[in-house]
Amino acid sequence: MNSTHLSQLSNLEPINERAVKVRDTIQGCEPSVLADIYREDTNIVVWQRSLGETLVSDVDDFLASNPHFQASMTVTPQSALYSINECLMDLAQGQLSENITELVEMFCCLFELKRVGLRLSTLDRAMCPKFHVDRVPCRLVTTFQGVATEWLPHQAVNRQKLGLGSQGKTDSQSGLYKHSHDIQQLHSGDVALLKGELWEGNENAGLVHRSPALSEGQRRLLLTLDFSS
Repeated sequence: MNSTHLSQLSNLEPINERAVKVRDTIQGCEPSVLADIYREDTNIVVWQRSLGETLVSDVDDFLASNPHFQASMTVTPQSALYSINECLMDLAQGQLSENITELVEMFCCLFELKRVGLRLSTLDRAMCPKFHVDRVPCRLVTTFQGVATEWLPHQAVNRQKLGLGSQGKTDSQSGLYKHSHDIQQLHSGDVALLKGELWEGNENAGLVHRSPALSEGQRRLLLTLDFSS
């Protein structure tokens, strides 16, 4: 083998480093679509659901009377309804509590969990304004009212520009994505499972997402569920 061939070989990256992971988006109108999170070729699954009029009305009333509500707790499927009702202190007991409890039960069943970390927040500003990935196996997010989470398709992301790689530049300036139309957004009511960096086999493929910008006077009610030991 001559020196030219050796030089060419030395410039080749290992096959496993050159391999490009494929991560697609899966969406559906039935809750059963959430089970597709176990597919290796996806890092986000969205249950596109519509909220009933009574639930929407309950959420409206809750936001109007609780503009700065924050709650965080660990619950089991058995304790969820009681714990949520106790936390809300009659502020929105009924359909909102029942709906959250159903999501807890679904999340625990899907991942065979005994308990989950639950966070319910009223937000008037972007909680995480820059695109990022979560160091979790998987997180459920749903916005009961207001603008919802933004995210980028896996193939549209330059991951070298995440975090410190942005060199202090904004998402639109850093080169993280090429076009503004690359940015996708959930809708109010959607239930999404966001696969994170700690999902086995999903290293360097966690969903890149951020909180949406809110105009003055806008609020959103956000629920997240996480694995809990």
